[in-house]
Amino acid sequence: MKKVLIANRGEIAVRIIRACRDYGIGSVAVYADPDMDALFVQLADEAYGLSGSRPAETYLDIEKLIGIARRCGADAVHPGYGFLSERAEFARAVIDAGLIWIGPDPHVIEALGDKVQARRIATSVGAPLVAGSDGPVETSAEVVAFAEQHGLPVAIKAAHGGGGRGLKVAWKMEDVADLYESAVREAKAAFGRGECFLERFLDRPRHIEAQVLADKHGNVLVLGTRDCSLQRRNQKLVEEAPAPFLSDAQRHEIHDAAKRICAAAGYSGAGTVEFLLGVDGTISFLEVNTRLQVEHPVTEETTGIDLVIEQFRIADGLPLLVTDTPAPRGHSIEFRINAEDPGRGFLPTPGTITAFEAPSGPGIRLDSGVVSGSTIPGTFDSLMAKLIVTGATREQALTRARRALKEFKIEGVATVLPFHRAAMEAADFIGKDGFKVHTRWIETDFADRLQTEARPHPAADASLIRTHVEIDGKRHALGIPAALLAGLGGLKAQAAANPANAERAEDASTVTAPISGTLQAWKCNDGDAVEEGDLIAVMEAMKMETQILSARSGRLRIKAAEGAYVNAGSALAHIE
Repeated sequence: MKKVLIANRGEIAVRIIRACRDYGIGSVAVYADPDMDALFVQLADEAYGLSGSRPAETYLDIEKLIGIARRCGADAVHPGYGFLSERAEFARAVIDAGLIWIGPDPHVIEALGDKVQARRIATSVGAPLVAGSDGPVETSAEVVAFAEQHGLPVAIKAAHGGGGRGLKVAWKMEDVADLYESAVREAKAAFGRGECFLERFLDRPRHIEAQVLADKHGNVLVLGTRDCSLQRRNQKLVEEAPAPFLSDAQRHEIHDAAKRICAAAGYSGAGTVEFLLGVDGTISFLEVNTRLQVEHPVTEETTGIDLVIEQFRIADGLPLLVTDTPAPRGHSIEFRINAEDPGRGFLPTPGTITAFEAPSGPGIRLDSGVVSGSTIPGTFDSLMAKLIVTGATREQALTRARRALKEFKIEGVATVLPFHRAAMEAADFIGKDGFKVHTRWIETDFADRLQTEARPHPAADASLIRTHVEIDGKRHALGIPAALLAGLGGLKAQAAANPANAERAEDASTVTAPISGTLQAWKCNDGDAVEEGDLIAVMEAMKMETQILSARSGRLRIKAAEGAYVNAGSALAHIE
């Protein structure tokens, strides 16, 4: 392996670029239009544009990615996480192009990426798991039938994805249809496939996972556990290693089940086997993520093993250097620093960072994809950076975390830092009287009422105006940032073309956009009578859906079209 194309963006692209340097190989970045000036693009040895601004036309376009790999002479591809990282067809296309795929074999991704088949593998090796559907379901009626047989709540889960995308939990029968449709939409948007299956949902469970490394010589190594229970909307916010407050028997069962599942699947590379731990002690297999995890740094900090370099070594055909699970050295906690406003229900807040001052000192690591001046586009994930804090004990890690979070300063966009500061003071998380955090703790038990933050100013238009120039008789493509043309009337033209962006809310009868993002769908027609609390529209930003409810009863008059990109606070409709 000499040169790696990184089929991803943001902080994980930066992380992989740095590992390339440490391993002595070249790095190639690819970027969507809004990422033209991003940190990962600046750090890579080479960078190539993907000519587009949406995931489907950039980081999810297999043909473009393979074409750039050939063009730049890369001999390997690292998918990072998210996007195409768990798509077998991408792995196969990379291999068919004569390139090294840094990940499990395509047939293994296929088997474990299909959550239904993964459950069958887990059953075959005796791993613990709860009741689920025999395969993907095709209608909401099937969800109702499953709930009637096994009881509520029921988890509706994307069969070909992970990371909380396309996962909805139905607590009431009347919510089943809307939640099923929402799960299918999110799954299609995030993974390109909308099939969903069902599983009995354990109420108030912890989320425990085991980090696995496996080489191509049959060696499977479990590097320990992580607790990832602190989540909102099924997206993790805080992770720590090793998972605290587990019995030796529980830890052994999780390690053993993870190893047997990966061995049975013929796994190679880095991967994570995830489990739920019920309040009654029930352990249930959840899924296998056939890629690097966002939270991998806490395992690196507590084992001393660089997981990205291990991915390179395994892809190069080398055997594992360690074959026995290492004893953890200290305790590590990771905080995802997302552009979201916890005071507004963790709504995404794309915009431009005007100040980014990170903490430092003993036990502090920062994996960041941004700096002061970086723009957070609304079309991609809200993750900006990760703060990883390590101590000799969990208590020391918590003390250092409070200090580091207090030092951290980000301005220009709302962030989850206020939540992290509050969570580190919560008795449920500290655990002196027992660890009481579970996957829905934020929605149900988190008592702190956090202040809303000022809405960020809409980010400058990050699109590129494309043209061609001739240099020494040779034609070259040229992309000019649209923001540079603002002084020539570009922004006025944009506002005139999209009234929903220009018109701001003036009274309570106006339905406003709670976030900057795409108006995914209207759930009512223009002129329909609506009641207070009715679901009237769905918006999407940073790969997450946000429901818009009617604040009053009346007749709906729609102002913004489906598919339009609108800024937070813009008028979407009026209710007469």
